[in-house]
Amino acid sequence: MAEGTSGGPSGPIRVLLADDHPVVREGLSAMLESAEGITVVGQAGSGEEAVVQAVALRPDITLLDLRMGGMDGVEATGQILRQVPDCKVVIVTTYEDDSDILRAVEAGAAGYLLKGSSRQELIDAVQTAARGETVLTPSLAGKLFRSRTVEPSPLSGREREVLRLVGRGLTNAEIGTELFVSEATVKTHLLRSYRKLGVSDRTAAVMTAMERGFLS
Repeated sequence: MAEGTSGGPSGPIRVLLADDHPVVREGLSAMLESAEGITVVGQAGSGEEAVVQAVALRPDITLLDLRMGGMDGVEATGQILRQVPDCKVVIVTTYEDDSDILRAVEAGAAGYLLKGSSRQELIDAVQTAARGETVLTPSLAGKLFRSRTVEPSPLSGREREVLRLVGRGLTNAEIGTELFVSEATVKTHLLRSYRKLGVSDRTAAVMTAMERGFLS
C-alpha cells in the first residue's frame, strides 16, 4: 500500500470486492478492470470473508455490499478498518435508507455508492476514495439534506460552504479554487468544522452536518 506524492497509492489502486451475489461481483470487477490504474485483487462473498481477505491482501479500497447474510457491510467495515487502517471502505448497495448511510460512515466508511451507478461513477468513486476524499452520490446527499430537522448551526457560513463542496467530492485544492482562497485556508476551515462537530475526518464532518441539517 505504497503512497504517492498526491496522497493516494503510488501504483495501481488495489480493490477488494465483497458482495454475496457472484454476478454483481463479476460485473463490478469487469467495470473496474477496464479502467487504467485500477486492479481487482480479490473477491469475497460475505462480510466475514471480506475481513479475512482484507487482512490478507491489504487492498487500498474495499467495496462492500451493505446487506449480506451473517456479518453485514457496516460491521465488516469496522472490523476491516481496525485491522487494516490504511484501507478505504466504500459501501456499494441498492439501498438509500439514511440510517444505513450514517451507520456506514460512523463505522468509518469513506462513502456510499449505489449499485445502479454508471461505470464512470464507480471508477470515479474508487479514485476519489483512494485520494482520501468523500464518496457520496448526489441523490443521497440531497436525500439527507431534505430529511433532517434543522437546528442552530455552530458552523460559520464559509465552513458550511467548504463542507458542501466536500460533499460534492471536491479536493481541498479544488475547493480553494472555487472559493478563491488558498488550500491552507480550506484546511483551516475543515479543522474548525471537525472541532465544532466532534469528528476527526472530512467524511464524518459532511455526514454529521447533513444529519443535523446544517447544510440545507
